[in-house]
Amino acid sequence: MSHLFSPLALRGMTLSNRVVISPMCQYSAENGEATDWHLMHLGKFAISGAAMVIVEATGVTMEGRITPHCLALTNDAQEAALARVLQFCRRHGQARMAIQLAHAGRKGSSRRPWEPGPALTPANGGWVPEAPSAIAYSDQGPAPRAMTLADLERVKAAFVASTRRALRLGFDAIEVHGAHGYLLHEFLSPLTNVRDDEYGGSRENRLRYPMEVFRAMRAVWPDDRPLGVRLSAVDWAEGGITLDDTVYYAAELRKAGADWIDVSSGGLVAHQKITVGPGYQVPFSERVRRETGATTMAVGLITEAAQAEQILARGQADLIAIARAALRNPHWAWHAADALGAEIPVPPQYVRAR
Repeated sequence: MSHLFSPLALRGMTLSNRVVISPMCQYSAENGEATDWHLMHLGKFAISGAAMVIVEATGVTMEGRITPHCLALTNDAQEAALARVLQFCRRHGQARMAIQLAHAGRKGSSRRPWEPGPALTPANGGWVPEAPSAIAYSDQGPAPRAMTLADLERVKAAFVASTRRALRLGFDAIEVHGAHGYLLHEFLSPLTNVRDDEYGGSRENRLRYPMEVFRAMRAVWPDDRPLGVRLSAVDWAEGGITLDDTVYYAAELRKAGADWIDVSSGGLVAHQKITVGPGYQVPFSERVRRETGATTMAVGLITEAAQAEQILARGQADLIAIARAALRNPHWAWHAADALGAEIPVPPQYVRAR
């Protein structure tokens, strides 16, 4: 049996293989509600042969969305819209379904990537974003509002409320978004957190709020269901998060009950300088796994079956998350199974293609 197509148990959930469809923002929601686009997008991955599909970054508040077209899980209408999509995925697919809960922080109130124009403001369909400190992402965007202690409690309660909704929907797992320059990542990095209270300054203080959020979510999420975290291992900018920091963060999260660390990088500042290449983030996953014992998920330009197999065989990660490769080829897992001589479930309607 190949490493890529071997099972993995995470608490009470067993994944049939190590292929995960990474959360990918679609910017296609209406009032935070999933649409037919999400049914199509997630439905095709539910039958793709991947063991788990993670729903895109979903705002725990309306102001926590990246754009006005992002998913949210804050009210009954949004919950019902996601229920329809999940029902379809469960009826026709075999993948475990997870959701990534997030707050965009200072990167909220953005336009969709393909839409030109000035920054969104309350006057043209946007809102005033909130962040650890009042530091703008770029010269083109407005400065966010620095969060008060009352704001921190409010947003933490929103993460808990969305976790409860995810439980009611029957999601198999949750991933907490602590990467890519969004709110929890902003607390972690000294480039975006210059607070002078107990949530800023030292590495321990900067981790305090993300840990409070995680523990509050873990307290209401069942013990038999996994709760993972996505981290940006480095900021790719001077003075930002280092891999030493991330190893420390991952170790603390693991002690608090995190079931996987999804090891990505970057996204915090506009002046980042990323060295990109095949599997360029895998060494980050390898070190986090080696030094903390955490189950890790590798992501970032992993496109070939042999490449994924080698990452697992070398002990550099426990799971392989694919995104753009899956957009190009929704049945990536089928082809990977062929290449590695593995068997994989196929819907009866598609058996002729196999």
